[in-house]
Amino acid sequence: MKVLLTGFEPFGQEKVNPSWETVKAFPELREDVEVLKICLPVSFQKAVTMLEQAVDDYRPDVLLSIGQAGGRCAIEVERVAINMVDSKKPDNDGYQPQECQLRADAPNAYFSNLPLKRLVEAIQDEGILAAISNSAGLYVCNSVFYTAMHLVYSKYPNMQAGFIHVPYLPCQVVGKNKQPSMSTETTVLALIAVIQALMACNQMV
Repeated sequence: MKVLLTGFEPFGQEKVNPSWETVKAFPELREDVEVLKICLPVSFQKAVTMLEQAVDDYRPDVLLSIGQAGGRCAIEVERVAINMVDSKKPDNDGYQPQECQLRADAPNAYFSNLPLKRLVEAIQDEGILAAISNSAGLYVCNSVFYTAMHLVYSKYPNMQAGFIHVPYLPCQVVGKNKQPSMSTETTVLALIAVIQALMACNQMV
């Protein structure tokens, strides 16, 4: 089983990004699970290009992209990616697209082909807050998610793909009034539960 995990570099005023910290700390599970880890730039243009190249080169069975969702208190598995970007702030390249399509030749939205409810249950079974989310936002996270699903539906129909948002790290909420957070150890445990649930669903155990 080949798994491609992606996280993001820090952006805004943050010095860390919990998505990359989670991916970076993901352990080797077993010999028959090969994991490739990539840190994507918080760049509308570069992140999409890097993801497409990685999928073409690696041909994963499973692609899971992880992103930061400050203010959320649970691990959230995203249901739908939409063909739209409307950025409230520039990306790390200073680019700020507004109200434009990601791809003019593609559908308005794509649904993840992951077994979302099963994955949420697997995370909850570890005693971790988890839920399905119906909005990945309109920033780089959604662009990466949409690109992943476009690759599934246009090029790699046997690949499973999706996007998972994780809360701030505890170090990020210092000075942020009553913002929720979650440790890297907890988000890694959640991601392990997700991969194990996918293996079980695909009868690969």
